[in-house]
Amino acid sequence: MAWNTPGSDNSGDNPRPPRQRKPQGRGLDAVIEPLRGLFGNGGGGILRWVALLIGLWLVFNCFVLVTEQERGVVLRFGVFSRVLQPGPHFKAPWPIERVTKLNATQSQAYTETIPVLTRDGNMVNVEINAQYRIESPRLFLFGSRKPDDVLKQAAQSAVREQIGRSDLDTVLGARSVLTAQVRQRLQASLKDYETGLILTELNLPNARPPDEVKDAFDEAQRANADKTTSINQAQAYAKQIVPEARGEAQRVRTTAEGYKTSTVARAQGDATRFSLLVDQYKSAPDVTRKRLWLDTVQEVLSQNRKIVGGDSRQVLYVPMDRGVQTTPGPVSVPLMTQPEMLSPVTATESQSTVPYVGRPARPKSRDEVIR
Repeated sequence: MAWNTPGSDNSGDNPRPPRQRKPQGRGLDAVIEPLRGLFGNGGGGILRWVALLIGLWLVFNCFVLVTEQERGVVLRFGVFSRVLQPGPHFKAPWPIERVTKLNATQSQAYTETIPVLTRDGNMVNVEINAQYRIESPRLFLFGSRKPDDVLKQAAQSAVREQIGRSDLDTVLGARSVLTAQVRQRLQASLKDYETGLILTELNLPNARPPDEVKDAFDEAQRANADKTTSINQAQAYAKQIVPEARGEAQRVRTTAEGYKTSTVARAQGDATRFSLLVDQYKSAPDVTRKRLWLDTVQEVLSQNRKIVGGDSRQVLYVPMDRGVQTTPGPVSVPLMTQPEMLSPVTATESQSTVPYVGRPARPKSRDEVIR
């Protein structure tokens, strides 16, 4: 009977081999034990282990993950090959290809204060504040040696060049134009030197004289402030007085124009009246002469304070100062006669003394005065 026949007690010539117990332990042996059957024992099993390790190394070495902030520079046998953008990528294993990752989005700062000589021979300390980042990873790695140091030296050179062309007042009070010029000059230098860097911001926030001359500089600044104040006050006064003067000049000009117009019109009216009067005189000389004389006397007497007295065919008048009180007494009265109508009088009669008898009543018409 065979040893494995049911009911056999394994007591024959071919006894049943005893069953080996499985190890009950847990740990590293429990993990390695299933793999032993896969690779077997001996030299063949070691080669399989080596092949597995090489495969795993190749998988992890060929896979490259580039983050959003990074850029990967691939070198093939030490020579630039390509730039990897953010995301997963595969490459040839080392030593065929090698990847260098750079943080291309992080902004870096450079701040320094340097002494600079201005165009008018003044020394001033200027503060430089530059913000920059990597624009070209390839040029940053292989374009120039130590790009950060190149940027610092180029920034100092650009500041000295632009401020050396400006005077002290411009450097202290109007640096916006200088800042734009320095930024443009520095970016051009970074491009020429192939640094792979780009400026994101550049400022010249502060400019001050050296400490040795600070007191004198402050005094000069106060003098400039006083000068500016005086200029502003003068300009304000000019803005106030010039319009008034122009208005006064316009008023005088307008008055003169009006006076000119009225004078010309009056002269033209007088000329026309005289022409008409000439025509009337030619037609009636005696009547015209008498009327002119009466008009003249009326105009003269109407504009003066006077005392008029009459004796026979004489007309007398005495001019008196306005506002002066006189006492009654003898008054010297000059004689005024109408030619060809009144009889002549002697000098003694014209200079005779006439007693003051009071102011006579004003005549009602010209004919009463003549009579």
